[in-house]
Amino acid sequence: MINNDVLRRVRYALELKDPDMIDIFALSDVEINRDELLKLLKKDNEADYVPLNNKLLEQFLDGLIIYRRGKQENPPAQVKKPEPLTNNTILKKLRIALEFKEEDMLSTLKLADFELSKGELSSFFRQKGHKHHRECGDQILRNFLQGLTIRFREQD
Repeated sequence: MINNDVLRRVRYALELKDPDMIDIFALSDVEINRDELLKLLKKDNEADYVPLNNKLLEQFLDGLIIYRRGKQENPPAQVKKPEPLTNNTILKKLRIALEFKEEDMLSTLKLADFELSKGELSSFFRQKGHKHHRECGDQILRNFLQGLTIRFREQD
């Protein structure tokens, strides 16, 4: 999926305003102004569109975790080697930020009319070398983001 689409869909689903988005980026030490943000939120066929690179999307997702859950007081001493940003990583970071359990993830996908078993879902969160690891496709991520929109915006 295109990183700008992920950013746009998360913003819409969670009803994040421009100042919230700027604050979320700031939580992961990224200074961004409103004009730069609006260029990242444009669609690829619009004028002034700026593609969102993996590092910036990852920083946004890390900021979203802090924004939703608070800063970790005593971060673990062990430093993990950075993993490349994939749909699996995006799904994992959204799960952490929203404090979703397995059932929450499955029910969110179900809201978008997408059925997945617990085993299929857990395969996305396994280590890359694990024999049951599976890559998360664009369709699954897209449906999860659609389910988030239904879950958070249509609850009134």
